[in-house]
Amino acid sequence: MVKDTERTETVAEDDPGPSDGQRSDDAMPSAPIATESDHAIEDPEPETGSLKKKVYARELERLQIELVKQQEWIRRQGLRVVVIFEGRDAAGKGGVIKRITETLNPRYAKVMALGTPTDREKSQWYFQRYVPQLPAAGEMVLFDRSWYNRAGVERVMGFATEEQVQEFFRSCPEFERMLVRSGIKLIKYWFSVSDAEQERRFQSRIADVTKRWKLSPMDLESRSRWVEYSRAKDDMFAHTDIEESPWWVVESDSKRRAHLNCISHLLAQVPYEEPPVEPIVLPPRQQETGYVRPPISTQRFVPAIY
Repeated sequence: MVKDTERTETVAEDDPGPSDGQRSDDAMPSAPIATESDHAIEDPEPETGSLKKKVYARELERLQIELVKQQEWIRRQGLRVVVIFEGRDAAGKGGVIKRITETLNPRYAKVMALGTPTDREKSQWYFQRYVPQLPAAGEMVLFDRSWYNRAGVERVMGFATEEQVQEFFRSCPEFERMLVRSGIKLIKYWFSVSDAEQERRFQSRIADVTKRWKLSPMDLESRSRWVEYSRAKDDMFAHTDIEESPWWVVESDSKRRAHLNCISHLLAQVPYEEPPVEPIVLPPRQQETGYVRPPISTQRFVPAIY
């Protein structure tokens, strides 16, 4: 059984950018694509556990290059990969999804963040609306929250009855085993953040008009039900942390460390080989053969303000 270690210590910041906190002793190991001697990350300020931007940027670039290689391997081999991201509000799920996908081909790496179910969807088998989002050959789908809404927000906020929750606990392991038997690689991450760091991030969103949209009434309510969510998460792990699709906990008080640790672990979960690099030759530009460009006065241009 995987145990969550949500912490209560305060977090000190290093410099502007994603916040940095204490790195857990059992953080996920680096992917096997680099040796420890080549890419060891030394903490520049042990008293805060911070990670310098320069170190973070260097390691992120290296890992994103490996993600591109992995995606090409998935595409060529026709693999199907599902990655689930769950966790507390403001735990950093969206940030790591962005770092994973920003260098990948969006045709084969898709992010699914389903909204509130419609009345019709509410009348369906609970897992039904998620099934069409599952990957075809060569694709990886990242769920920014998933069918685990039933065990978390729906249970705590009273959107699901206790009978529905218990049925979910009975059905979910079998549903996931069925996915795995069909050939899907299913990876589940839980992002753990301390109460002090979550509050700091909420306050940051309140103060920043460009981030205020991230703070929903549901987020505020979840803050006041911290213990209820903890109990719900523990119950969810007890029922769904199975051998075929175990939960992996990502300590995320330090966003930078969480990004690197999660990506490194993801690379290790789907072994891959470096694909051959086919030479690309840029063809010569077509020669003009009587083409006359229309007068500039016939076109509308965006004002050059800058």
